[in-house]
Order: sequence, then structure tokens, then C-alpha cells
Amino acid sequence: MIYITVPDMNDSISSITIAEKQYLIRFTYNGTGDFWSFGVSDNDDQPIVAATKIVPCFPLTHFYNFTDLPDGIFGVLTEEKRLTRESFNEGKAEFVFIPWNEVEEEE
Repeated sequence: MIYITVPDMNDSISSITIAEKQYLIRFTYNGTGDFWSFGVSDNDDQPIVAATKIVPCFPLTHFYNFTDLPDGIFGVLTEEKRLTRESFNEGKAEFVFIPWNEVEEEE
């Protein structure tokens, strides 16, 4: 499992490496709707997944199996029913990438 830091910013782009491949991940907080979203692009800033709402304890990229995403699932680990602007900053939620081989081990 890879823990990915969500910066304490309303909009940010970070570079991450998964399985020796570079990706750009964008986190955006929508103050009007009071929710977080994320997107993943390749290293050339070409979108793979754009503006997906982040919900707790749900495999966020489960239905995106036809894309150039790394082999696994992005998600949020938390005990909260709903994420707030401060959930990641206060350590109440963690954004993660779980490779398929680790998902299969849990079943």
C-alpha cells in the first residue's frame, strides 16, 4: 500500500511514482460543495482520470479498468462517514493506492 499525502491546499498537483512509472495526481477541494476530488495524469500531463469525487472507504478507480492507471485501486482510509476540508490535514483520513496483488491477498 502506498500512502499519498494530500497537500493542505485547495488545489494541488503532485508527482508520484507507482511501479516505476511517474504519474501526476491532482487534489482539489470544492468549497461550495464541501468535497474533495482527485485526478490522475501521465507524466506528460495527459489526463487518465479527471475530477473524481473522493468518498470514504470506496475503491475510487474500481470501474476504470480500461485506462492507463497503474494496476490497483486508489481510495481513502478513514472512520469518518464524510470527508471535510481538514480530514487529511488532521490525520483523520489517508489517501492510498493499493496494488491489485495486495487487494487479492485480503480476500
